[in-house]
Amino acid sequence: MVQVDDAVDVVVVGGGNAGFSAALAAAERGREVLLLEKGAPGESGGNSYYTAGAFRIAHGGLDGDDGVADLLDDDERLATTTLPPYPREAFTADMVKVTGGRCDPDLTRVLVEDSQDALRWLHGHGLRFRLMYERQAYPDAQGRHVFWGGLAVGSTGGGKGLVQQHTAAARAAGVRVRHGARGRRLLVEDGRVTGVEFSGDTGDAVVRAESVVLAAGGFEADARARREHLGDGWERAKVRGTALNTGDMLDAALAAGAARGGDWTSCHSVAWDARPGNESDRELTNQLTRGGYPLGIVVNRAGERFVDEGADFRNYTYARYGAEILRQPDGLAFQVFDATTRPMLRREEYDAPGTSVHVADTLAELAAAAGIDPAGLERTVAGFNAAVRTDVPFDAAVKDGRSAAVSPPKSNWALELRTPPFYAFPVTCGITFTFGGLRADTSARVLDGAGRPLPGLFVCGEMLGGLFSGNYPGGTGLTSGAVFGRRAGSMA
Repeated sequence: MVQVDDAVDVVVVGGGNAGFSAALAAAERGREVLLLEKGAPGESGGNSYYTAGAFRIAHGGLDGDDGVADLLDDDERLATTTLPPYPREAFTADMVKVTGGRCDPDLTRVLVEDSQDALRWLHGHGLRFRLMYERQAYPDAQGRHVFWGGLAVGSTGGGKGLVQQHTAAARAAGVRVRHGARGRRLLVEDGRVTGVEFSGDTGDAVVRAESVVLAAGGFEADARARREHLGDGWERAKVRGTALNTGDMLDAALAAGAARGGDWTSCHSVAWDARPGNESDRELTNQLTRGGYPLGIVVNRAGERFVDEGADFRNYTYARYGAEILRQPDGLAFQVFDATTRPMLRREEYDAPGTSVHVADTLAELAAAAGIDPAGLERTVAGFNAAVRTDVPFDAAVKDGRSAAVSPPKSNWALELRTPPFYAFPVTCGITFTFGGLRADTSARVLDGAGRPLPGLFVCGEMLGGLFSGNYPGGTGLTSGAVFGRRAGSMA
């Protein structure tokens, strides 16, 4: 028997960055807020917990009128840091570029315009931010830390720190959090959403509310749903983040009359350590990503390259290259480096405990150890080395034009692979989140099939469809969660 368990002003379903942002915004308006979190305390935080904590925001650099210096933790490196301005126009252009123009213009405008203000709002509630030197900066010839790719700011403590700080802010604001509460169904009365049915430790229950905010993630952790919506083979993808995002509340919202929004056929997917059973690791989290590929080459089992590793900064390619890896035989690929490029790789990823890697003094030995066709790898590397433009200086902090005229080309950062030992890091496809969600307006109100707001229902985070398609600018997901979570909570 389903019992009426509670009645509050606002129910938020989902306890990640977006859900906590919505809960905080509602609570600071004096609303009584209950946040339902599917995970137990030791498995909560949604995908936010598994991130590096990066937030892409428009800003004027360190010293501009619209700068970010006052948002950041103290760091002695700030005095020797070059952080180029990232104006709204550049942010918008990046969204349009990476999605092929398939980002909703109104949602994108709000995302960009509110990006820095949302971070300042969170900062005012005690959340802390820093510059991500270890991920987004390279030293120049003068020893300055040069940031690249439009992304610089991250949560202090990464995703784990972000969730911890959000939890503290919510508690201080009076938000109640109920763990182990799996949303099942939305209550709809006279066309208005009036609550949530959920299952918990004591069985099924109902909480009634004036407004419901959905922030429960996509369907990426459900292999059957991945195959249905993304296509054959996607059931093999490894789940990078929480195993709890199985699309329950997407189904519940659609059943209540919500309309689909965005691209249900694509997702955020990355190069991911290929060892077996490598999913939803709450200890290593984002350290299992392998993002150093612009400095080397990526080959399949036949030893053949299949992507332009230097097409753009990693921030603009990494979220679609997982899908390219999945298309290869066995859904497997290998990032190959030599003794020159290996020291440039991020320690937090490539020196993480248990990192899968093969090392050898010759390419033939490397191929044999990794399971790559030796003749294919030697042929690929020989052709690549011969095609590298050695007349162009290498500079990892800019798109340097140091290319290799091979097929597919390598457009930037092409360095010959000649110095042993050689390294091969096996990678597979790690899925982060799905791009399809619910259709909503710029106030985060869920819309029905006729484009009308569904009274009482709001959406934010990965459940909001329309921002991303095919690809994604790094750091935009957490920003979207904060921006539209704040808007949802301010309206609810």
